[in-house]
Amino acid sequence: MPNIYNALVVKGRDTVGQPINVTCEVQQLLGNNRVRAVAMSDTDGLTRGMDVIDTGAPLSVPVGGATLRRIFNVLGEPVDNLGPIDTSTTFPIHRSAPSFI
Repeated sequence: MPNIYNALVVKGRDTVGQPINVTCEVQQLLGNNRVRAVAMSDTDGLTRGMDVIDTGAPLSVPVGGATLRRIFNVLGEPVDNLGPIDTSTTFPIHRSAPSFI
């Protein structure tokens, strides 16, 4: 069973053969190998029986100077059409805020 806040990835194909790749976050453990999760993107085409992969880690986003003046989605992917982010440093989205100096 995944931990609370772990990222899950649902992969498969919809009914017309288009690839599906949806990232979810575990919110509750229901028992009997079931969890309640929140999808971080569109869920059109998801069906019962699709493969779900536990990433073993929480959702993480890029951080640092390279992220300033950029626009990201909830998964930390840039959506501003300025290309990829030049940083390898990421932090989980559920962590304490940095202290105020």
